Amino acid sequence: IKMLHPELSRHADTVNRFLTEARLVSMIHHPGVVYTFEFGQLPDQTAYIIMEFLEGESLAKRLKANGGRLVASAANLGRQVASALAAAHAQGIVHRDLKPDNVMIVRDSEAIGGERAKILDFGIAKGDESTISGESSFVKTQTGALMGTPRYMSPEQCRGMGEISGKSDVYSLGV
Repeated sequence: IKMLHPELSRHADTVNRFLTEARLVSMIHHPGVVYTFEFGQLPDQTAYIIMEFLEGESLAKRLKANGGRLVASAANLGRQVASALAAAHAQGIVHRDLKPDNVMIVRDSEAIGGERAKILDFGIAKGDESTISGESSFVKTQTGALMGTPRYMSPEQCRGMGEISGKSDVYSLGV
Protein backbone atom coordinates (compact mmCIF):
# COMPACT_ATOMS: atom_id res chain seq x y z
CA ILE A 1 0.00 0.00 0.00
CA LYS A 2 1.45 3.32 -1.06
CA MET A 3 0.01 6.35 0.70
CA LEU A 4 0.65 10.00 0.13
CA HIS A 5 1.54 11.84 3.32
CA PRO A 6 -1.58 13.65 4.62
CA GLU A 7 0.19 17.01 4.39
CA LEU A 8 0.99 16.38 0.70
CA SER A 9 -2.59 15.22 0.09
CA ARG A 10 -3.69 18.83 0.60
CA HIS A 11 -1.95 19.88 -2.62
CA ALA A 12 -4.07 19.16 -5.68
CA ASP A 13 -1.12 18.96 -8.08
CA THR A 14 0.69 16.41 -5.86
CA VAL A 15 -2.45 14.28 -5.49
CA ASN A 16 -3.03 14.54 -9.23
CA ARG A 17 0.49 13.27 -10.01
CA PHE A 18 0.17 10.46 -7.44
CA LEU A 19 -3.19 9.25 -8.76
CA THR A 20 -2.01 9.60 -12.36
CA GLU A 21 0.79 7.15 -11.49
CA ALA A 22 -1.89 4.66 -10.40
CA ARG A 23 -4.02 5.27 -13.51
CA LEU A 24 -1.07 4.77 -15.82
CA VAL A 25 0.12 1.57 -14.12
CA SER A 26 -3.40 0.13 -14.08
CA MET A 27 -3.55 0.53 -17.87
CA ILE A 28 -0.55 -1.77 -18.41
CA HIS A 29 -1.65 -5.38 -18.41
CA HIS A 30 1.61 -7.31 -18.30
CA PRO A 31 3.06 -9.80 -15.81
CA GLY A 32 6.25 -7.73 -15.70
CA VAL A 33 4.52 -4.65 -14.27
CA VAL A 34 3.36 -4.41 -10.66
CA TYR A 35 -0.41 -4.94 -10.50
CA THR A 36 -2.57 -2.16 -9.07
CA PHE A 37 -5.76 -3.30 -7.35
CA GLU A 38 -7.26 0.01 -6.33
CA PHE A 39 -6.46 3.67 -5.87
CA GLY A 40 -8.24 6.79 -4.69
CA GLN A 41 -8.62 9.02 -1.69
CA LEU A 42 -9.73 8.27 1.85
CA PRO A 43 -12.43 10.38 3.54
CA ASP A 44 -9.68 12.64 4.97
CA GLN A 45 -8.42 13.11 1.35
CA THR A 46 -5.25 11.04 1.87
CA ALA A 47 -4.41 9.51 -1.51
CA TYR A 48 -3.53 5.81 -1.73
CA ILE A 49 -2.57 3.06 -4.18
CA ILE A 50 -3.06 -0.62 -3.36
CA MET A 51 -0.68 -2.83 -5.35
CA GLU A 52 0.22 -6.49 -5.33
CA PHE A 53 2.67 -7.52 -2.62
CA LEU A 54 5.97 -8.59 -4.13
CA GLU A 55 8.30 -10.87 -2.23
CA GLY A 56 11.75 -10.91 -3.69
CA GLU A 57 14.71 -8.59 -4.13
CA SER A 58 15.41 -5.52 -6.18
CA LEU A 59 17.63 -5.78 -9.21
CA ALA A 60 19.91 -3.28 -7.41
CA LYS A 61 20.33 -5.67 -4.48
CA ARG A 62 20.96 -8.61 -6.82
CA LEU A 63 23.59 -6.64 -8.74
CA LYS A 64 25.33 -5.56 -5.53
CA ALA A 65 25.40 -9.14 -4.22
CA ASN A 66 26.96 -10.34 -7.49
CA GLY A 67 29.60 -7.65 -7.87
CA GLY A 68 27.61 -5.76 -10.51
CA ARG A 69 27.13 -8.77 -12.80
CA LEU A 70 24.17 -10.99 -13.68
CA VAL A 71 25.91 -13.50 -15.90
CA ALA A 72 23.42 -16.38 -15.81
CA SER A 73 20.16 -14.44 -15.60
CA ALA A 74 21.00 -11.16 -17.38
CA ALA A 75 19.53 -12.06 -20.77
CA ASN A 76 16.36 -13.53 -19.31
CA LEU A 77 15.70 -10.66 -16.90
CA GLY A 78 16.57 -8.10 -19.56
CA ARG A 79 14.13 -9.70 -21.99
CA GLN A 80 11.40 -9.63 -19.34
CA VAL A 81 11.96 -5.95 -18.56
CA ALA A 82 12.04 -5.14 -22.28
CA SER A 83 8.75 -6.98 -22.77
CA ALA A 84 7.13 -5.06 -19.90
CA LEU A 85 8.44 -1.77 -21.30
CA ALA A 86 7.01 -2.66 -24.71
CA ALA A 87 3.60 -3.17 -23.08
CA ALA A 88 3.87 0.23 -21.37
CA HIS A 89 5.00 1.94 -24.57
CA ALA A 90 2.14 0.33 -26.50
CA GLN A 91 -0.18 2.20 -24.09
CA GLY A 92 1.70 5.47 -24.69
CA ILE A 93 3.38 5.33 -21.26
CA VAL A 94 7.05 6.17 -20.69
CA HIS A 95 8.48 5.18 -17.28
CA ARG A 96 11.25 7.84 -17.24
CA ASP A 97 12.99 6.42 -14.15
CA LEU A 98 13.92 2.85 -15.03
CA LYS A 99 16.79 1.76 -12.81
CA PRO A 100 17.75 -1.34 -10.81
CA ASP A 101 15.95 -0.04 -7.70
CA ASN A 102 12.69 0.04 -9.69
CA VAL A 103 12.87 -3.58 -10.85
CA MET A 104 11.93 -6.38 -8.45
CA ILE A 105 12.91 -9.99 -9.04
CA VAL A 106 10.26 -12.38 -7.72
CA ARG A 107 9.77 -16.11 -7.87
CA ASP A 108 7.48 -17.27 -10.63
CA SER A 109 7.30 -20.96 -11.49
CA GLU A 110 5.81 -20.14 -14.90
CA ALA A 111 8.66 -17.84 -15.95
CA ILE A 112 11.83 -19.09 -17.60
CA GLY A 113 14.38 -19.73 -14.86
CA GLY A 114 11.69 -19.53 -12.16
CA GLU A 115 12.07 -15.77 -11.74
CA ARG A 116 10.20 -12.77 -13.06
CA ALA A 117 11.35 -9.16 -13.27
CA LYS A 118 8.62 -6.64 -12.37
CA ILE A 119 8.83 -2.91 -13.02
CA LEU A 120 7.74 -0.68 -10.13
CA ASP A 121 7.42 3.00 -9.32
CA PHE A 122 5.83 4.83 -12.21
CA GLY A 123 5.88 7.99 -10.07
CA ILE A 124 7.32 10.20 -12.82
CA ALA A 125 5.92 8.21 -15.73
CA LYS A 126 4.41 10.16 -18.56
CA GLY A 127 1.46 9.26 -20.74
CA ASP A 128 0.83 10.93 -24.06
CA GLU A 129 -2.33 12.99 -24.62
CA SER A 130 -4.19 9.98 -26.04
CA THR A 131 -3.24 7.74 -23.10
CA ILE A 132 -5.50 9.54 -20.66
CA SER A 133 -7.77 11.15 -23.23
CA GLY A 134 -10.08 13.79 -22.00
CA GLU A 135 -8.97 13.64 -18.37
CA SER A 136 -7.57 16.69 -16.66
CA SER A 137 -5.17 14.41 -14.82
CA PHE A 138 -2.66 14.20 -17.67
CA VAL A 139 0.85 14.65 -16.28
CA LYS A 140 2.70 17.58 -17.72
CA THR A 141 6.10 18.55 -16.52
CA GLN A 142 7.82 21.85 -16.93
CA THR A 143 9.99 22.07 -20.00
CA GLY A 144 13.57 21.72 -18.90
CA ALA A 145 12.67 20.07 -15.58
CA LEU A 146 15.10 17.25 -14.81
CA MET A 147 13.18 14.21 -13.59
CA GLY A 148 14.71 10.80 -13.10
CA THR A 149 17.97 9.32 -11.89
CA PRO A 150 20.78 10.94 -13.91
CA ARG A 151 22.99 7.84 -13.99
CA TYR A 152 20.28 5.94 -15.92
CA MET A 153 18.78 8.77 -17.95
CA SER A 154 19.11 9.07 -21.71
CA PRO A 155 21.02 12.10 -23.06
CA GLU A 156 17.79 13.73 -24.32
CA GLN A 157 16.19 13.28 -20.90
CA CYS A 158 19.26 14.80 -19.19
CA ARG A 159 19.09 17.77 -21.55
CA GLY A 160 15.44 18.33 -20.58
CA MET A 161 14.30 18.07 -24.20
CA GLY A 162 10.52 18.32 -24.57
CA GLU A 163 9.36 14.99 -25.93
CA ILE A 164 10.78 11.93 -24.23
CA SER A 165 9.75 8.68 -25.91
CA GLY A 166 10.00 5.01 -25.04
CA LYS A 167 13.46 5.11 -26.56
CA SER A 168 14.60 6.82 -23.39
CA ASP A 169 13.41 3.83 -21.33
CA VAL A 170 15.23 1.48 -23.70
CA TYR A 171 18.40 3.50 -23.15
CA SER A 172 17.93 3.17 -19.37
CA LEU A 173 17.46 -0.58 -19.71
CA GLY A 174 20.74 -0.77 -21.61
CA VAL A 175 22.55 1.13 -18.88
